[in-house]
Amino acid sequence: MIEIEARLDELRALGLERRTSLVSGPQGPHVLLDGKPVLLLCSNNYLGLADDPRVRAAAAEAAMRWGVGAGASRLVSGTMTIHRRLEQRLAAFERRQAALLFGSGYLANTGVISALARPGDVVFSDELNHASIIDGCRLSRAEVFVYNHCDLEHLRWGIGRAEGRGALVATDGVFSMDGDVAPLAEIAELAARHRMRVLVDEAHGTGALGPGGRGAAAAAGVEEQVDVIVGTLGKALGSYGAFVACDSTMARYLVGAARTFIFSTALPPPAAAAALAALELLQERPERVHKLAANAAVLRTELEREGFDLRGARTQIVPLVIGEPGLATAICEAARRRGVFAQAIRPPTVPPMTSRLRLAVMASHREQELRTAARMLGTAARACGLPLRGAGARPLEPARPAQTRHALAAAPAQPGRREVFDVEVRAA
Repeated sequence: MIEIEARLDELRALGLERRTSLVSGPQGPHVLLDGKPVLLLCSNNYLGLADDPRVRAAAAEAAMRWGVGAGASRLVSGTMTIHRRLEQRLAAFERRQAALLFGSGYLANTGVISALARPGDVVFSDELNHASIIDGCRLSRAEVFVYNHCDLEHLRWGIGRAEGRGALVATDGVFSMDGDVAPLAEIAELAARHRMRVLVDEAHGTGALGPGGRGAAAAAGVEEQVDVIVGTLGKALGSYGAFVACDSTMARYLVGAARTFIFSTALPPPAAAAALAALELLQERPERVHKLAANAAVLRTELEREGFDLRGARTQIVPLVIGEPGLATAICEAARRRGVFAQAIRPPTVPPMTSRLRLAVMASHREQELRTAARMLGTAARACGLPLRGAGARPLEPARPAQTRHALAAAPAQPGRREVFDVEVRAA
């Protein structure tokens, strides 16, 4: 048996040991990190609603009215009034017949995918999908075709090899570590042609993209072609929990088939009430969505001036891919000393040799402080020995994710393509 200390030593040697930092105060644009003031550039509180006075007041009032806990699964102790109100407002927001609350985005994806796909089916999953989609595919016991990131040709080829057994295409709308957006219009067209459902995880799109902040599917104009939208309450809406928006028949099915809904305690009333207040604020003040986009554009422009290669990011998520985990950690610490907190993300969250600083912009950031942060990040990177493009460096090429391979059919693979009919090893 391997001792835990030995495993810790191995993680340290690989530059993968982790620790948490103590944040004092709410998750606003500025926090005290281990007692020192920093600009927070790694929170998913995109619209700055987590510490909004109206959202706070709604949570406090709900705690006094309904208590702090839901007591049990909704199938055991019933649906509370605040849950029903929030589901109705979310369904209306997403322009769907129904919405169903889950305890987290992870629970939503694992529960829905494992309910919609069965042994013998094939699920098609982007190789950079979030870990919750990956694990949902595993739990479904269906075969899984992992297609190259946003590669429609590879997806089309895989669908052909599935010979009519395709059940579902599952994809992030906005990819959480890369900041790029799935080609949803083309995915929806392919799925419709082959009579498959489409699931889009809008965790990082809700409140950030599309008309009214409805997400990447709305931005692509394919809301009606997407069968299941998975959204989170814990990012742009500043609270905690998640939801699935779909038609009423699907919602009724998931109540009895999604194990993560059946066997999980319902969302705490304060979290539900806070999300409801945040949703109301989003609908009343859609300019927050535009402010978020403007801030993200400012940061991306300044980082490119510093010489960073942003890999085509075009959302509020901005990756600075470094490569080695130790170097990414060193740059993170150097930036912290300069007053900027941008967390280093390392394997298994991202593929080997693509460790990065994952920057996340908020609508509540000021443009000037974002410009200053970009300069501090450039200074920190150069101080740690990272050559930037402006200094004559060549951009680092990301390694491909480690994957397991299982041939769906015995026929030779298409030249230049990989047959991947199993879930990738990497955890997103």
